[in-house]
Amino acid sequence: MRIAHVSDSHLTNPEGVATSVGTTVALLRAAGHRVVLHCPGPLSESRRRPGEVPSLPVPTRPYRLALPRPPAAPIDVVHVHTTGPLGVAGLRWAAARGVPTVLTWHTDLVAYAAHYPEIPIGAAYAGLRLGLHWRGRDLWALARPGPGRQARLAALGRCLLAHTGVLIAPSTKTATMMAAMAGRTPIVVLPTPVAAPHADADDRRRLRARLGIPADAPVLLAVGRATPEKNPELLLAAFAQVRRELPEARLLLLGARQHRLAIRRVAHRYGVAGALHLLRPVPRERVGAHYRAADVLAFTSTTDTQGLMLSEAEAHGLPVAMVDTLLAQRPGTGTTRPVAEPTGLAFGTLLTRLLTERKLRATVAHEGQAAVTAWSAPRYLTELTSLYAKLHPPSPRS
Repeated sequence: MRIAHVSDSHLTNPEGVATSVGTTVALLRAAGHRVVLHCPGPLSESRRRPGEVPSLPVPTRPYRLALPRPPAAPIDVVHVHTTGPLGVAGLRWAAARGVPTVLTWHTDLVAYAAHYPEIPIGAAYAGLRLGLHWRGRDLWALARPGPGRQARLAALGRCLLAHTGVLIAPSTKTATMMAAMAGRTPIVVLPTPVAAPHADADDRRRLRARLGIPADAPVLLAVGRATPEKNPELLLAAFAQVRRELPEARLLLLGARQHRLAIRRVAHRYGVAGALHLLRPVPRERVGAHYRAADVLAFTSTTDTQGLMLSEAEAHGLPVAMVDTLLAQRPGTGTTRPVAEPTGLAFGTLLTRLLTERKLRATVAHEGQAAVTAWSAPRYLTELTSLYAKLHPPSPRS
């Protein structure tokens, strides 16, 4: 099958959309499908891979802005992953040619709009390109927090889905969130699987030694941005609660590129700055060492649509604790991860239990690994290609 994947997130970006897209494209290619990934690439044509389009880096942001270019080769299915300029162009191109379209909803745009001004700007662009006849008052409403912005974002969601044959939700939480916008567009829950752990140069002992962490110290790990939508203040409040019971405990916050000074100020306010290791993003092949160096993954975000790091941690045998009850169900087995109320006291108490109660920690880790095994890459690929085939039934010429 000939499939065009379209993403405004370039594959070297250390975030969930890029990881999900890269995983999906690699699995399809390994299975023999003809896949072209349309995503931002270098300005120099000699450095771009097939499908990449010229792009420029966005100041203070870890992504690139690309100018849309339509696919040149014949396509059976267009799979769009983002709603930026490239994603919108993919939807319009497919609609104009009658090519079936799949849209994966990776990002909670309503939640992110409160933290990223480019979300309302991008929404205005997408709405105008897709035929929403927004006027000045609509654009003004998009620019301001409140019910007016949410109503316009919901209208954009309905418009996007009207251009879509099937909506893929990476979790039941996301499917529920999108149900009101979907109309007649069917929703399929299809989480992205995670790769099996692989060995690298760093093991638990080496990484701890390099960071100056005693071999027997309890270690919490948080992976991802330290930006406000990920709720780092709750993480630090809970860590302070853990330290009251376990004064030797340490916290690794991996992936903090922005807001580092603000995080350190909050850590000082809670009295945990000396036990915090604020680490910048590392290449994906080095993330596994951090999972192995920790004892529990602490997840305080309530804005994620899947949270790939949850399954990544579980693949490494690391128990997960979280506060998002809507995302607690694991893909594959239907078991649930431990959840606490989103307060420093409640979440800190849960983290302390997982750090100190060996039987509980072992049970949670075992259930996590079982779920990762159950939701395998072959199972995901089978369901995804079956979905494509329903949209574009095979013919003798395809």
